[in-house]
Amino acid sequence: MKQHLVGGFRNTKKCLKAPEHVRTEVNAYMIKKATSKVLNQFARNPSQDVGDYDEEEEEVEIEAIARFFYDNAIPFYPATSDSFKGMVEAIGQYGPGLVPPSMYELRVPFLQKEVEATNTKVMEFKKEWAIKGCSILSDGWRDSVVQKNIVNFLVNSPKGSVFIKSVEVFEVVKDSTTLFLMLDSIVEEVGEMNVVQVVMDNASNYVKAGKLLMAKRPHLYWTPCAAHCVDLMLEDIGKLPKIKNALKKAIFMNGYIYNHVGVVNIMRRFTNQRNLHRPAVTRFATSFITLAQYHKQKNNLKKMVISEEWIASKWQK
Repeated sequence: MKQHLVGGFRNTKKCLKAPEHVRTEVNAYMIKKATSKVLNQFARNPSQDVGDYDEEEEEVEIEAIARFFYDNAIPFYPATSDSFKGMVEAIGQYGPGLVPPSMYELRVPFLQKEVEATNTKVMEFKKEWAIKGCSILSDGWRDSVVQKNIVNFLVNSPKGSVFIKSVEVFEVVKDSTTLFLMLDSIVEEVGEMNVVQVVMDNASNYVKAGKLLMAKRPHLYWTPCAAHCVDLMLEDIGKLPKIKNALKKAIFMNGYIYNHVGVVNIMRRFTNQRNLHRPAVTRFATSFITLAQYHKQKNNLKKMVISEEWIASKWQK
């Protein structure tokens, strides 16, 4: 991109639209960075000829980082993390000759040190819990891969959120008494006097467990999860006959359109490249957001099904 803006490089064409002041500023930045890199290399290896520096070296080194992701099937999102940037910066500062950690070092001594550092950081959070109070967050979900019911417990305070534990609950999560005992033990672990509220789902078993918890510990509150409230509202609204019928038709149309590439291409031409299906966190939210898209694109979809292109296609039947 920088070479494209500045121009004069063999790897890319010069940008004809870049203003001259942008071209000058980017060129000055490239020169400064290249000079800094040469000086750093020369400081580490005085015998190296400064004239040996090649502008393509930087690109080759970055490709090596990308290849590491590709060879090990690593998702790309870790590249946005601060720890990834810190690792690359640390390697660059060390320079040539850095011996990477072995698998054993990653699994045992370094991991132990990281656990110790994490525990130390958690202790800082716990000190704030005692001063400002905290909220326990309960999030139940089902792992469809291993077919297990799991409840995650986190603690939130002004300093941030801390993961406490995951509990595999099988079917006992449906039993409000067992759920109450599990929540009560988490409150005890965090410290009763530190807890202001417990936030969890609004299912009947959670409601009963929350009331049992407040009866035993009067100074804390059970608070229903707002996101789950909205989700349950959408679920109930979706059961109304007219809404249920509209959703059923939208789901049918959506399935038909997105199962045929040709129909998708026609649809996007008429909707100005807009998508009709809009996935959300829950299936109920997804259904209503998709329905809203159909309502928004209603006129464009009408134009599509009366167009000559549609009538002449095999799908108009």
